[in-house]
Amino acid sequence: MSETAQPPERDAAPAEKTPAGGSRPATLGIYDRPKQESVTSVEVTAIVLSVVWTLGAVIYFLVILPATGDDNPLEKLRFVMTLLAIFLPVAMIWVAATATRASRVMREESQRLQLAIDGMRQSYLSQQQGKHLRTEDTIGRKLDEIAATARKTETALAMFQSRREEGLRPAPSPAAEATGPAEDQPTLALGTSAADMAPELSIEDFIRALNFPETAEDEVGFASLRRALKDRTTSQLVQAAQDVLTLLSQDGIYMDDLRPDRARPEVWREFAAGARGRPIAALGGIRDRSSLALTNSRMKQDPIFRDAAHHFLRHFDRTFSAFEGRATDSEISAMADTRTARAFMILGRCAGTFD
Repeated sequence: MSETAQPPERDAAPAEKTPAGGSRPATLGIYDRPKQESVTSVEVTAIVLSVVWTLGAVIYFLVILPATGDDNPLEKLRFVMTLLAIFLPVAMIWVAATATRASRVMREESQRLQLAIDGMRQSYLSQQQGKHLRTEDTIGRKLDEIAATARKTETALAMFQSRREEGLRPAPSPAAEATGPAEDQPTLALGTSAADMAPELSIEDFIRALNFPETAEDEVGFASLRRALKDRTTSQLVQAAQDVLTLLSQDGIYMDDLRPDRARPEVWREFAAGARGRPIAALGGIRDRSSLALTNSRMKQDPIFRDAAHHFLRHFDRTFSAFEGRATDSEISAMADTRTARAFMILGRCAGTFD
């Protein structure tokens, strides 16, 4: 807190020891209750007026006015009126004095209360500013960590993508170097391409690739992803899934935050067989209304997102149809729990696949 915002009286020292051994109470500054004066100018004025009025009334009623006879029946009433005339103004003088003193005390209390409120408000504003600065620093550090992790992941994916392209590119033969540049995808005898000669991707690597690596240190996940990128059909699906996941993350939609309802493997097999609409509605197990609303709105307003979503849905349909024929029910259930399958659920609902 700045020195101007904090009254100097508030920095009161703790209780001090008196020479006699007792403790002296600490002062509270503007919050300490002021000591009331025993006699003020108001009381002095009231005393003077009361004495002056009493003397004047006594002299007037008892000396100046002639006394009447005792046989007068109004003598007692006259005595009462005399007392009232003497003491009633004195009572009014003290009522006015008390009211004046109370009004002055109320003004002083109001000023002290206003000072206390100003001090508390300044303290609150200073604390809020400090919390705001600390919150901004924390958020900035978190964003920097997230950006660093994202850059590390993108670098790893780009590295594996470049390795995949280098692995698929055949080494030029001496005859090819003499005759000119070779084709990107050479053909072997009987029209067989190099991609057709690659070993078939295992189901375990296929499922791991569709779920993508968990972290930048997930070596097993990156190894499965590297092997999946060597398979042409799976590579197309993985790249399409990566595109839609990146676009969804721009709206704050992350597959790890979604908890879809699980569908039976039989429903997934019906989808692979070509069923659409209500018979496979259980596949659209995403119930998050905010994610569905954001995705549906972007499907209608963003043509790039809409094209990427339909491109992904086509590749998922074609790839899953081939996967279903050689997968068991447990493997289908494991595939349905991947990030790619969750993206299919939310995009399929927005595209009307399950209507």
